[in-house]
Amino acid sequence: MISSVRGTVLAAAGTTVVIEVGGVGLSVQVTPQHALSLRVGNEATVRTALIVREDDLSLYGFSEADELAVFDLLRGVTGVGPKSAMGVLAAMSPGEIAQAVAVEDDAAFRKVSGIGPKTAKLIVVSLAGKLLVVPAARASATSRSSTVSENVAIALTGLGWPERVAAQAVEDALLGASDSDRESVPALLRLALAALGPQAVNSQ
Repeated sequence: MISSVRGTVLAAAGTTVVIEVGGVGLSVQVTPQHALSLRVGNEATVRTALIVREDDLSLYGFSEADELAVFDLLRGVTGVGPKSAMGVLAAMSPGEIAQAVAVEDDAAFRKVSGIGPKTAKLIVVSLAGKLLVVPAARASATSRSSTVSENVAIALTGLGWPERVAAQAVEDALLGASDSDRESVPALLRLALAALGPQAVNSQ
């Protein structure tokens, strides 16, 4: 079992990162948010789960131990494979998943691509009592919004803008962002790019 990998990030795009470990590039499946947080050329440590199938060996990576724990619990639910489990973690934080299970909100899981009504209900039933619910739901939402902002700032610096300019663009984007935009990396990134404008792009 490969429980973690540490090495230089060779590539990070979409939901796949490649990390060089001992001269070998390992492909690891991650959430889009996690991929955006990793910088090519920097060293990274990723907690991993190795999924073994007859014709495939796949590594799934996580930035936090609680994400890996929730991933393992989700895979234990009938009808939820590793890709669907990653889809849930891409859409919801571990705290939000725990909160949805605690209040039996299966609708939250139905919003995830690949999760149908029956599977959503099974997730709620199967995970009941297995997840720690954070008392302050608002604090959890604020934390997620902060993570989204950080990921957008990282994406902008990766595109060539200085860190100070990227940070200001994120602040400007947040002023006009809706609640849903604040929790979506792609949506907030579009707003930040609009705030920077074409002249800023040309000047880089």
